[in-house]
Amino acid sequence: MLIDWFTVGAQVANFLILVWLLKRFLYKPILKAIDAREKRIAAELADADAKRDAAQKEREDFQNKNNAFDDQRAALLAKAADEAKAERESLMDAAHKDADALRASQSDALKSDRKRLADEITRLAKDEVFAIARKALGDLACVSLEERIGEVFTRRLGEMDAKAKEALATALKTSSDPALVRSTFDLGDKQRAAIQNALNICFSADVRVRFETAPAGICGIELAANGQKVAWTIADYLAVLDQKVGGLLDNQSEPAPGLPPKASPDSATALKPAA
Repeated sequence: MLIDWFTVGAQVANFLILVWLLKRFLYKPILKAIDAREKRIAAELADADAKRDAAQKEREDFQNKNNAFDDQRAALLAKAADEAKAERESLMDAAHKDADALRASQSDALKSDRKRLADEITRLAKDEVFAIARKALGDLACVSLEERIGEVFTRRLGEMDAKAKEALATALKTSSDPALVRSTFDLGDKQRAAIQNALNICFSADVRVRFETAPAGICGIELAANGQKVAWTIADYLAVLDQKVGGLLDNQSEPAPGLPPKASPDSATALKPAA
C-alpha cells in the first residue's frame, strides 16, 4: 500500500487546526469557566469557613458567658447560703441569749419570791414566837419577855467558857471606850444594874458599860468591846427556822427533809440561845 504523504500532511494540518480551534474557542472558555467556578466555590467555601468560625466563636462566647453565669450563680447561691447560715446562727444565738436571759430573769424572780416568802414566814414566825413567849411568860411567871432575856443574858455571862471569857477580858482591858451593851428593847434600871453586876463579878473588875437601844435588830442583847462580841438573841432560833424554810422551798417536789441541826455560833463571839 502506498502512503499519500500529501493526504497525511493535509490530515495532520487539519488535526492541528482542529486542536487550535478547540483550544481557542472551546478549552479556554471551559477552563476559564472552571477556574471562575473554582474561585467562586473557593470563595463560598472561604465564606462558609469564615461564617463557621464566626459561629464557632459565637458559640464559644456564649458557652463562656453561660459558664460565667453558672459560676456567678453558684457564687451568689453559695454567698446567699453562707449569709442565710450566718443569719440563722445569729438568730439562734440571739434566741439562746434571750432564752438564757429569760431563764435568768425567771430564776432571779423565783429567788426573789422565795426570799420574800421566807422573810415573810420568818417575820410572821418571829412575831408569833414573841407574842406567844410574852403571853406565856406573863401568864406563867408574871415576867415580860424582855426581863427573861435580860436574865438569860446575865446567866450566860457567867457560863462563858474560859477561851471566850479570856478573849473578852483582854478586849475590855485594851479598849479605851466603855463596853457597849446593845439591846433591841429599852433596858430598865434593874436590868442594867443586873448586867453591870454580872460583868463586874465575871471579870472581877469595875467594867465601864454604855447601854444602847437598837430596835431594828432581832430581839436580844449584845455586849461588844474592842472587836469582841458576846450576844444572846432569838435570831439563832430564827436562823434554824430559816434553814428549814429554805430547805422546804428548795425541795418542793420532794418529801420534807429531816430537821437540820441547830445553829451553834462560835463561843468566842456569841453564846448559844437558851433552851
